[in-house]
Amino acid sequence: MRQLVGPTDPEMFDNPRGEPVFADVPEGAYDNVFDFGSGCGRLARQMMQQSPVPARYRGIDLHEGMVRWCHENLTPANPGFSFAHHNVFNPGFNPDPSLPRFAPFPIEDGAVTLMIAWSVFTHTTQRQTEHYIKETARVLHDRGILVSTWFLFEKKNFPMMQDFQNALYINEFDPTNATIFDRTWLVDLLASAGLQVTLAKPPGIRGFQWVLHISKKGQGAPVELGEDVAPYGRKPPPVVTRDPSRIGRP
Repeated sequence: MRQLVGPTDPEMFDNPRGEPVFADVPEGAYDNVFDFGSGCGRLARQMMQQSPVPARYRGIDLHEGMVRWCHENLTPANPGFSFAHHNVFNPGFNPDPSLPRFAPFPIEDGAVTLMIAWSVFTHTTQRQTEHYIKETARVLHDRGILVSTWFLFEKKNFPMMQDFQNALYINEFDPTNATIFDRTWLVDLLASAGLQVTLAKPPGIRGFQWVLHISKKGQGAPVELGEDVAPYGRKPPPVVTRDPSRIGRP
């Protein structure tokens, strides 16, 4: 399961010092946490050990086996942490072609003070991203914040792309293996949903994940996405040789 989410070092799944997982979010952000793409509970486990512990945590993931593991192993340690299967199609993790490509969040309007999408929008198609950004705007509290990661590129460097094409994909069999979005398109998409970027951390390796904090318009000052000038390098994820959709399932 750790291979499926990327980090495999056990230290990445622990928080012995009890420090907040995200130290740069506003006070009160941990009142109601929604983890979109909770995986095998890496961040949930760390938050269970942090101070303050979230008053409420809800995680969803499209991988049934990882959701099952979290429900059986993490929820008993803190019943305030719950996990649910987001049953949408994914070529690798949930490969039933009859499933919808996206679905509403099982969250009430305006409830979420901290939403997490870590290594999620790096694996959603353009249509899925458009849907889930609208859902983000719906579920965020007025003072809520989304902590998210993104792969970004400059569409102006690709003159063959149509106006409606704003994503690049690296895998012909599974487009969601990695998705790279046009920076300007993303900013415009957020604005159309009433959202804005309030913090932007460029990647440590050129072309790798940006960390973006996103909030509703009027909540803090918007920031520009600067140029990616990080050094070149490589950071490919582990290669899983088993059928990933069957891991953790009976």
